[in-house]
Amino acid sequence: MYRNFIYIACSFALLAMMSSCKENEKNAPEVSEQEQTIVEVDTLSLHSQVFYKQLLCNGKLTAIRKADLQCPKQGEILQSVSVKNGDYVTKGTLLATIDIQDKMAELEKAKHDLERAKVELQDKLIGLGYDENLSKIPADVLHRAEITSGYYSTKFQLETAQKAIEDCRLYAPFDGKIANLEARAHQAGSKFCTLIDDSFFEVDFKILEAELLFVKEGQTVRISPFISEKEAYNGIITEINPTIDEKGMVKVKARIKNTSSTLMDGMNVRIIVENAVPDMFVVPKESVVERDGYHVIFLYDSKTNRAVWTYVDIVYSNLSSFAITGCAGKETEIHEGDIVITSGNLNLADETEVRISNK
Repeated sequence: MYRNFIYIACSFALLAMMSSCKENEKNAPEVSEQEQTIVEVDTLSLHSQVFYKQLLCNGKLTAIRKADLQCPKQGEILQSVSVKNGDYVTKGTLLATIDIQDKMAELEKAKHDLERAKVELQDKLIGLGYDENLSKIPADVLHRAEITSGYYSTKFQLETAQKAIEDCRLYAPFDGKIANLEARAHQAGSKFCTLIDDSFFEVDFKILEAELLFVKEGQTVRISPFISEKEAYNGIITEINPTIDEKGMVKVKARIKNTSSTLMDGMNVRIIVENAVPDMFVVPKESVVERDGYHVIFLYDSKTNRAVWTYVDIVYSNLSSFAITGCAGKETEIHEGDIVITSGNLNLADETEVRISNK
């Protein structure tokens, strides 16, 4: 009887569970077949074109001309300073002066002395039987008369007084910008400022011995400041130092015309040396992914609208692109006109259905 009781109880429990499952099936929402997600991608068509191999280096800009200017009459009080840091000045611009009152008095005295000496010279020449037409007087006679009359010495004193006044003034020796200004009006000093001619810059950089054949004099380079890498300026290689240092490096120098207010003396820059390689298949770097230790691109099959996994080899690389060929290890090929998927590659697998967004 006990066994019968157990059997009957289990039967009732099983019936209850089956009834509950049927009730849940009635209340459950109807599940529709999920549609497969279609990945939207961008593409490009492969065509043979020029690829630009790039050699990347770092360097520093140096102004084509730079001079440290000293205060006039070092140690004396400056009367005026006419410039400030950042000012652009042309050759001959007056930058500073010291007090010239004493020098002006000496200049006036020298002028008066010269006038008196001229009168004495004329009297002496008349006494020798010559008139005021100096061109008719023999040179040796005129020279002796200038010395004995005092004209020669007073003329020299006037020139000395004029030069002394000029030495009290500081002029710009060439066109450029004022930098590192140390002098102040009504103070004594030695260094005045640094004058920088930044119409052109020179940039020194180093390359490896193995890269020496990559560069040559007259070659164009692109130069970008680190503070604004979107800006690029063309320069020309002007020097290649014909020696290799103990680290296996070769020093190269390029020159760039300053066409921007961004560039400054001492600025750190990136130098890109480019060489053109013709007849290459070029794709953006984001087109290539790494799978199973190989480089892979996805080609678009227009018949099935699917991505086709394709192994490739990278021949060259630059900042933004790869030059590619078919993979020798996997015996794959790529051809002119193949459509390469250039976006969303990380989420793709072989035979993934895709839709072209830029068709």
